[in-house]
Amino acid sequence: MALDEPKDNDDVYDVKGHKLVVDKEFMKQAQTIKVDFSGMGFKIDSKIDFDQSSCGSCGTEGTCCS
Repeated sequence: MALDEPKDNDDVYDVKGHKLVVDKEFMKQAQTIKVDFSGMGFKIDSKIDFDQSSCGSCGTEGTCCS
């Protein structure tokens, strides 16, 4: 998940006044994407099984991709 501007291969969704940009091919693979925010960050659920060992963007173990 990152800040980005829409490109030709993206779909744009308005969710409660927030613009979400999702790559069309990724959306086909993920089917439904659920994004939740807790005080510690974002949690993303989809049909894709993300490899948690590849997540290295935060300083706490096991919470980035769970």
